Amino acid sequence: MNKLRSDKYERYFCVPYLMGPNSLRLLDELLDMCPLDLTPDNKILDLGCGSGLTSLYLTAETGATVYAADLWKQESENRKRIEEWGAQKRIIPISGDVNDLKFEPGSLDAIVSIDSYHYFGGREGFFAEKILPLVKPGGSVLICVPGLKKQYEGRADAYLRSWLGDECLLFRSADEWRKIIGSSPDIVESKVWDLFGFYIPWQEWFNTSHDYALRDKMFFDRIIRPFTCFVGIMVRKRDLNKRYW
Repeated sequence: MNKLRSDKYERYFCVPYLMGPNSLRLLDELLDMCPLDLTPDNKILDLGCGSGLTSLYLTAETGATVYAADLWKQESENRKRIEEWGAQKRIIPISGDVNDLKFEPGSLDAIVSIDSYHYFGGREGFFAEKILPLVKPGGSVLICVPGLKKQYEGRADAYLRSWLGDECLLFRSADEWRKIIGSSPDIVESKVWDLFGFYIPWQEWFNTSHDYALRDKMFFDRIIRPFTCFVGIMVRKRDLNKRYW
């Protein structure tokens, strides 16, 4: 097996940084499928960054400035963590709702969202209204969400409620996410697929022995493994100055 970029960050695969299945493993696969060709002059919005670990990874691997945005983590908490990493010149923490982000249209080279977009972006039309306008022409959006295997589409409630409660309704198949993202004249390319990686991100979450991880582990063989997956989404915005044929 080839060494993954995320292997360099193994010291962070622990309770203070992981908030679920290992987000860096999921991001690794997204970047392998859809590389971001960025420089220190570029800007990335890490939407739903959690502890900021994905933000650290993105700036370290691309050199770009990263806006680390999260609703549930305090800006001051993430700023302290970022300063401890020595990355305060390249990562800017933000706390707030995705519906009220203070970015000018077309100001971001990329938007990345790992294991959070399903909490706020599950409405048809939301992507075209709230996300795509923020990206520069030629820019990209990369998303990974927990998903539902196709054969259980529309029956998440029956299979996942004992594990997730009402949050089970946030799990959708790749086909459903394709419809939710939708189409737009501003989109030149889009992909929605089931990620190959599954066991390793989950196992590294279980290895933390966090209370939530141990609870999830109880459901893994009976519910998580047979019925769920991770869904990858890539959207590239049209650049009117380029020819695509």
